[in-house]
Amino acid sequence: MSICQLCYTKANFFYQNKKGCFSICPECKGIFLDQEFLPDEESEIARYKKHNNDLNNSGYQMFVSPIVNAVLHDFTPAHQGLDFGAGPGPVISKMLTEKEYDIKQYDPFFNNDQQLLKKTYDYIVCCEVIEHFHHPRKEFELLSSLLNENGKLYCMTSIYNPTIDFDSWYYKNDLTHVFFYQEETLHFIQKILHLFSKLIIKENLIIFSK
Repeated sequence: MSICQLCYTKANFFYQNKKGCFSICPECKGIFLDQEFLPDEESEIARYKKHNNDLNNSGYQMFVSPIVNAVLHDFTPAHQGLDFGAGPGPVISKMLTEKEYDIKQYDPFFNNDQQLLKKTYDYIVCCEVIEHFHHPRKEFELLSSLLNENGKLYCMTSIYNPTIDFDSWYYKNDLTHVFFYQEETLHFIQKILHLFSKLIIKENLIIFSK
């Protein structure tokens, strides 16, 4: 039996395919790839390098626009931001920098500058990042600790719900997508773990507030 890495509860079998065995947590409703099937660092890096995150790709800029527009609405260039999990092509940072916003880029594989994790920020963006977390409890605790009072964490990920046929759901097939969130999971992070004071969900855009 697997242990959920978000709430440390014993999880139940959910699904299995050639990628591995997935479990579902009865407490937080998170769905995750069991630990023994998680990709190693070398495999993750190879996959991330294949992502089509060209800084000038108009299609990807459109894709990330919900986060960019939310930051532009809520904060000014005077505020400090962090692009957490920026990857090899930090498109969000580029779009905000062009608006004269001050945002730093952190990525455990492509810009592992630990000094960036010793500061605090007014806002943090995590676009297509949280589904990669092998240890989501630790990662969300870190993200919460990096936010200033009244700060906001903006995430984008595909949220699972029971109307989706998991077997045919494309999102699970990516080698590096290992933890999937239902709305109940996101509310668990906010209310039960007490890491954030407020949660707003707008389709695939998730906004946690301190």
